Amino acid sequence: MSHHLSRRAFARSSFLTLGSFAILRHARGDAPLELRCSLDTAPSHPRNVAFRDYLGKLEAAAGGQIKTKLFESGSLFPDLQVTKALVQGQVEMACPGTWTITGLVPDADFSQLPALYGRPIEVVHKAADGAGGKMVNGAITSKLKVEILGPWFDLGYNNWFSTRKPINSVADLKGMKLRSPGGVLNSFRIRFFGGIPNVTAWPDVPLAMSQGTFDGLISSNESANSAKLFDSGLRYSLQDKQGMGLYVPMVNPAFWQKVGPKLQEAMVRLWQDNIAAYRENTAKLQESGRAALEKQGVKFVDVPQADLDATRAELVKVQDKAVEEAHISPRLVELVMTDVRA
Repeated sequence: MSHHLSRRAFARSSFLTLGSFAILRHARGDAPLELRCSLDTAPSHPRNVAFRDYLGKLEAAAGGQIKTKLFESGSLFPDLQVTKALVQGQVEMACPGTWTITGLVPDADFSQLPALYGRPIEVVHKAADGAGGKMVNGAITSKLKVEILGPWFDLGYNNWFSTRKPINSVADLKGMKLRSPGGVLNSFRIRFFGGIPNVTAWPDVPLAMSQGTFDGLISSNESANSAKLFDSGLRYSLQDKQGMGLYVPMVNPAFWQKVGPKLQEAMVRLWQDNIAAYRENTAKLQESGRAALEKQGVKFVDVPQADLDATRAELVKVQDKAVEEAHISPRLVELVMTDVRA
């Protein structure tokens, strides 16, 4: 998917360079179209950083035809509700995590498959940008009628975090009440290691954590840092790269129709041109997020690659059961496994 445009083959868009954006100058005196973008993460989060940049570039390219407004920290909707809001036209743009849309499109959660546990980032991108990702995009667009801007945005790797109990290996997760971001596969993994899943919406996590609602959680380093979870008692992390968090950039269909072909091309092209840099920036922010957490006294343990491979082998033995529970289509799993092995 990284070299291809989403669903519609924008054959002409390759000719649309920044220089030709001049055509998009505001010809009529119409009021600009309002584009509200809803994110439930904090302003310093890599997704927010990327969308602030993207929306700024889009406004400049649209020459006054689009006015953008970014709503952050779940001020409009938490991600668990934003896809519905997008479909209903309450926002024009959102980029929900794949795990938050599994109720609508179960296949969306495939980056959490046991076969991708502890894998290098390029393997995950191969699956997300490859045949598996395309199949999921097809399912999302046909079921929800939304437009997908292009390649998915990286959140970075999910790892384990804990408040009071040191976690030095996955064996230490046994009996812990662990917050899951949502999705069947995250809960499946928690149970696989003997933990008890708890689903709490992200904006509510800091308070729930300080009140002891759960003993630990699945999160990424920068998410834990930007939410200042160290103020809520976060003290330990086990880094096992258990699954890459991915976000799907979506646009409301009515808004998409309103902007017309030229601006549609501009929107897709801008995403296309910047996604590689956004992904790279996320990876850097995950590293600096970890450093910031360490400064706050959070102790990190890195699982050696040999252990990750051994754990993955155990997880893969129950992958069929996980896939069945998550209602993920066997065809999708085949496509992902082919990309992973390639």
